[in-house]
Amino acid sequence: MSLKRVQQWATFARVWHIYDAAWQNPFDSAKLLRKHLMGMHKPIYHPLNDCGDHVIVINSKYIALPGDEWKKRVYFHHTGYPGGASWTLAWELHTKDPTMILKKAVYNSMAGNLQRRYTMERLHLFPDTEVPENLLKNVSNQLEQLRPKPKRLDHYDENYVKEFPKLIDLPKDYVLR
Repeated sequence: MSLKRVQQWATFARVWHIYDAAWQNPFDSAKLLRKHLMGMHKPIYHPLNDCGDHVIVINSKYIALPGDEWKKRVYFHHTGYPGGASWTLAWELHTKDPTMILKKAVYNSMAGNLQRRYTMERLHLFPDTEVPENLLKNVSNQLEQLRPKPKRLDHYDENYVKEFPKLIDLPKDYVLR
């Protein structure tokens, strides 16, 4: 009997998740983050039920947009005054605020959700790994990255690099032009 009560409490509890956004596509990550912010992973989910969790996102400064999206993607903003429309390129927006692209991606992924403004209050974005201690002590789950983080060649063991199979052996007098 008491186990059922604990199970019910755990179902309705707000869990704190942490997600590393380094080298991740923000639009793919937004779908994963939306699922946990809205509580879609819980058995009690309903669109009008506010049962979502908190998500802390670190390293939003190091996101990776596909292709040449940094140069071609444009974000619209309007001040509300006549002539107040402005369009900002993704790389310019990212230099001004490194959390904004991921924040906008998550907000747009929740289109049609009547509670998305309140749901976004549970999203905590940080440009690097510095997170306040009072937030970190709440974290009980880590969300897995969608794609593996690439590893630089100088971070591999020297023996591993030497023993890695070569496709071709270039002659010693070969010069790249």
